[in-house]
Parts: sequence; structure tokens; C-alpha cells
Amino acid sequence: MSICVLGSINLDLVLRVARLPTPGETLAASSRADRLGGKGANQAAAAARLGATTRLIGAIGDDQVGDRLLAQLGATGVDVVQVRRVAGQSTGQALILVSDAGENVIVVDGGANLALTADQLHAEAWSDVAVLLAQLETPPAVIQAAFAAARSRGVRTLLNAAPALDEGRVLFDLTDVLIVNQTELARFAGAAPGADLDQTARAALGLIAAPGQWVIVTLGAAGALAVTADQRLVVPGRPAAVIDTTGAGDCFCGALAVALSEGQTMGEALHLANVAASLSVGRHGAAGAMPTRAEVEAARAAV
Repeated sequence: MSICVLGSINLDLVLRVARLPTPGETLAASSRADRLGGKGANQAAAAARLGATTRLIGAIGDDQVGDRLLAQLGATGVDVVQVRRVAGQSTGQALILVSDAGENVIVVDGGANLALTADQLHAEAWSDVAVLLAQLETPPAVIQAAFAAARSRGVRTLLNAAPALDEGRVLFDLTDVLIVNQTELARFAGAAPGADLDQTARAALGLIAAPGQWVIVTLGAAGALAVTADQRLVVPGRPAAVIDTTGAGDCFCGALAVALSEGQTMGEALHLANVAASLSVGRHGAAGAMPTRAEVEAARAAV
């Protein structure tokens, strides 16, 4: 069974800085790089690198940037047949500042990602799919149509509610597994900054919108927390030499989708995703930093 990712494709312009700037401050970058990115592309690349048959539904502009990114996606093993080229639109782009401590800030211009339409969703797209994974860098109405169609065919739906848009709430009751980080949890559930594990779990429970739904909160270096109405799982963080945290959350989501598509339990899936994300932060970039299955399994065996 395969994984389908519905999501964004961006060109990431990455500037390395000694530290992140304060408002009104100008800093000099020590380096720059142009890389394949976008949450959809990153998560699809993560799944494909872990050995899953992975299809991406997305959109690029009619520009050379789109051509280049499409070729790079194909090279990661992602099926890009359902990526649409939008006339008159530019391919999405993101400006990313990465500090020497590995932290980042990101500003996104959606471009062609915002022109994704439900016309790209075909019934046969779900015939061999176990998991459909989406984020909020494409129109929520399209995700809503995709989730409804996929669930009617027994496909498990995963939503990474990032960025934290209020419009994304309409998707929660169509979502089997909802994934947020602490910032997104604060936006959707009012969790206080610096909340402890019990407070975080209570806030996550408040996002449950349907019976049997999982809500997962990624905790950065502290690992991850997952809850249902009557279960709670905690996976502690793993030591990692942090170079760049860009795409770590996307790596977690892609790896989680792979594990669940293979029939692993939620506890097993969380462990695999946690290990994969811990490896990704030790490399530069996003899509290009995703580990292989062999690397993940070696890291798990070394614990």
C-alpha cells in the first residue's frame, strides 16, 4: 500500500546567519543556498526516502524553478504524475533564515500552491493508498474534498496543521491523526507557552473532534506526545547534533505516515518518526536532509 501526499512545493532560499535577527535589525548572511522545499514536497521526500511508494498531488508554476523542483522530486523517488503546472503562476517560494544554533524563521509566498484545485483529485488516486497526508500550505477546501473522498474508500487521513490557519479547523473532524507542534497547539487550543507535559496533553485532548482520533504534539528536542480520548503515549527526545531544524517536523510527519501505512502501532510509528526527525536535524536543508530507511534502522538499533 502506498502513501499520497497532498501539499506544497516550494523553492527554499536559505540564508545562514549567526543568530536570528530582532525586529528592525539587519544581519549579514554567511551563506545562501537554493533548495527543494515546501511541506508537501518535504513530507513526500521523507516518505519516499524511507522506502514507501509515494505520490504527490501539488502544483508548480510555468517557470524554470518549477521544472527544476519537479526533477529533484522525481530524483527522490516521489511519483509526480499528479503535480499540476499552473499557467501564469510562479512556483511557491520560501525565505528561510537559519541560525548557527540550528533554529529558523520562515516566510512563504504560496504562488502556484494556492491554485491547487479539487479537479486534480481523481477516484482512482485512492485505489492503492493506505495513508493520505496533507498540510495547510494548500487551500483547505481542496484538502477537505480529498479527505472526504479518501475516507470513503478506507484511506487513513493525517493532517499536519501547519501553518496554524484558523481555516484549517474545518478539517479536524475528517482527520484520523492530527499533528501539531507546540506553537500550533497554542494557536488552536490556547496552550500556554512553556506548558508542561500534563498541560500539553490536556490542550491536545481539546482538539479531538471525532471518536478514535489521535492528536500528536511534536515537542522538538523533547520528543513527541500522542493522545486519544483514553490513551496517552510519550516518546522522549533523542540526542542530536543540531545543524538545521528546517524540515524536521516534515520528516516526522512523512516517517509517521510510512510506519502507519505498514500497519505499525501508534507507539511504534512514533518511535520511528522520532528517530528519523532526530537524524534530519544533523544535516543542512529540508527535503535533501531526509534519512534513508537503512539510516533510521541503524540509529534505532544503536539505542
